[in-house]
Amino acid sequence: MLFGARGGASWILVFLGNPGPKYAGTRHNAGFMAGEALAKKLGVKINRARWRALTATAELGGQKVLLMLPQTLMNLSGEAVGPAAKFYKVPPERIIVFSDEMALTPGSLRIRTGGSAGGHNGLKSVIAALGTDQFPRVRLGVGEPPHPDYDTADWVLGVPKGKDAELLADAAKRAAEAAECYVTEGPERAMSRYNRKA
Repeated sequence: MLFGARGGASWILVFLGNPGPKYAGTRHNAGFMAGEALAKKLGVKINRARWRALTATAELGGQKVLLMLPQTLMNLSGEAVGPAAKFYKVPPERIIVFSDEMALTPGSLRIRTGGSAGGHNGLKSVIAALGTDQFPRVRLGVGEPPHPDYDTADWVLGVPKGKDAELLADAAKRAAEAAECYVTEGPERAMSRYNRKA
């Protein structure tokens, strides 16, 4: 059953990152990487400009979904998500947000049905826009800086190398699979299958 308005999307999948070539491939853009992996899997291009985001519609398990890459800076991601959710009348429990997570080892995935932003400014912005923290999220592990004095902004805006890069690319592909599982089989199955360390 479709819940979206105007025959539109019944789910919104939001992939967080910073736009532009300067940020391509950085740890903070793990969400974008997951979006690109899912778009490739579904044979679509996320290139329609709308709601301060690049978007695409696709079918996932018989349901119409909106894929969204906000083109605001990370800290303003909610400015893209809020209007799209309102337009399609999609409830928060059907808005899945993908983001990077330093507290998880590189390549790990963690799916949750809600909860705090955990210090992630992109998630904080989405929570503010939706007026709730009860929406699902898929967090992709990027690991912590190598030592306590390392600036966390430099870390998340850095490009992973070697094994870490491979692990993040693999996590992006698994996050795309997890999205399909979540939409078609539900949160419990998705969490039991994909909540694991790299």
